[in-house]
Amino acid sequence: MCGRMTRERDVKTMCSAMDARPPGVELPISYNVAPTQPSLIVRPIAAGGREGAIARWGLIPSWAKDPSIGSRMINARAETAAAKPAFRAAMRRRRCIVPADSFYEWQAVEGSKRKRPWRIHRVDGEPLRFAGLWEVWDQGDGPLESFTIITTAANDFMRPMHDRMPVIIEPEDAAAWLDPEASADAAQALLRPAADGALIAHPVSTRVNSPANDDPSLIEPVEEA
Repeated sequence: MCGRMTRERDVKTMCSAMDARPPGVELPISYNVAPTQPSLIVRPIAAGGREGAIARWGLIPSWAKDPSIGSRMINARAETAAAKPAFRAAMRRRRCIVPADSFYEWQAVEGSKRKRPWRIHRVDGEPLRFAGLWEVWDQGDGPLESFTIITTAANDFMRPMHDRMPVIIEPEDAAAWLDPEASADAAQALLRPAADGALIAHPVSTRVNSPANDDPSLIEPVEEA
């Protein structure tokens, strides 16, 4: 799964890396972005090109009666997103990229109830491009945009940490993923594990366990216990 990430570049810099027009608002840099918080997404625009937008993490289906359902929709499984009622409309028409600098995963520690947190990022230092879906919820108080991150089976690198991982879209595949005219089969074909060798990881402080902690020390390597 993917339940925590970092955004270490400002919104304008990140949008530039994504070839997207930045939104009219800024977000603070965050070393511990958590579900239900706002974050940056990148999506196509009707006139051509891409735009950045700020949306809430945790997709709220348009038919939902209460936005609290979004806290249970932070991830969509690649294997079932096209069929699930909560995600299938967005899978057809509202695909997006969720930019991040890294994400965290928690590895079970043998013989212990505790879990060891790891920070995972690209070897080349470029931003991650998570495959995402976005939706609009509007029940009379104004539209609320939200998103989910698609996950798939872990690759060999990630498997010791977790059996799932976020789908990472390579830069050369971004246009195909965002293309609203792409067939369902073409989009589905991009929902695959990252290539082994693309990512690197190091253990970090358990302070990352709490979303209340958000400072640069969270991404620093620590000695494994």
